[in-house]
Amino acid sequence: MHKGYLRITALLGALSVTLGAFAAHYLKSILIEKDVQIFETGVRYQMYHSLALGLVAILYKEFPNKFMKWAGLFFILGITLFSGSLYLFTYKNANHLQGLQWVGPITPLGGILFIAGWLCFALGIKHKYEK
Repeated sequence: MHKGYLRITALLGALSVTLGAFAAHYLKSILIEKDVQIFETGVRYQMYHSLALGLVAILYKEFPNKFMKWAGLFFILGITLFSGSLYLFTYKNANHLQGLQWVGPITPLGGILFIAGWLCFALGIKHKYEK
């Protein structure tokens, strides 16, 4: 489990840097500042939770339990829903697309998954072995 999460950490971290550079060098030239800030929020939370996923993966060797597994999964799903919805929202605005009203409500679901990940992480540190 921990090696898989470490690989995902590396890929999500690399993607965060790539998307951050994309925002800084390209999006700022085509979007209004508010939309760039929304995109950058997605990048920032992706990087934070990529690093959290890496920490979960490293600490899993010391705390091998279901809570640590769930923490990692919740961080991955949170990145997908929270950051992904912000990227999609920015794409929608950049291309002046109509519709996609479902994108907005997804963002808070991703935030809830982040919170669940942190709570599972706390429980995982509390429980040394699988319960």
